[in-house]
Amino acid sequence: MGSSLAAAVWWIFFGYLLGSCPTGFVIVKLGMGKDVRDFGSGNIGATNVARVMGRKWAILTAVVDMLKGGVAMIVARSCGVSASALLALVGIAGVLGHDYPVWLKFNGGKGVAATFGVFACFGAFNPLPAIIGGVVWLFVREATRMVSLSSMVALLAAALVMPFFGMDRAYYLSGLLLAALTTWRHRENIKRIIAGTENKVGRFFFK
Repeated sequence: MGSSLAAAVWWIFFGYLLGSCPTGFVIVKLGMGKDVRDFGSGNIGATNVARVMGRKWAILTAVVDMLKGGVAMIVARSCGVSASALLALVGIAGVLGHDYPVWLKFNGGKGVAATFGVFACFGAFNPLPAIIGGVVWLFVREATRMVSLSSMVALLAAALVMPFFGMDRAYYLSGLLLAALTTWRHRENIKRIIAGTENKVGRFFFK
């Protein structure tokens, strides 16, 4: 019992440690010698990186954030961890690491890309809920031009469709929890959306 508990704690810590690597902060620091938190929203995520260094660096940030969200789960599974509850906790820890990284005094991103990466690795690597969430993200973004709103809606949609793909209850509940966490992290954006002052971006496909 003691050894299994210690192993579980180790995997959860590993998930947090990997998730806490501040991708956007490192990219802007190495690329420009500046702190991304001094610009725009003050966030370290891909949206703010786009404001500072452009779209290609934002895409790189998002991809790495997605990978770090799910890699810990993949490693744990490859090392014999099969309990869905523990794997879900590892994924949650990864997103918490991104949102509250120890390296930046627990002031990190909003966890959107990291959560998508975790969703893609729930179950025996079933990316379909995450893909559906991605489609919803793009549709809402095109319709509203608000990244914050599209992110919140997309993650909730991805979580809600998980039962339709036979995913374990632990993943479904964890998905709802992570969607709620992202919504909480966007609470200032929600205030601006209600007030009609939220920042808008250009559309990908329609002008």
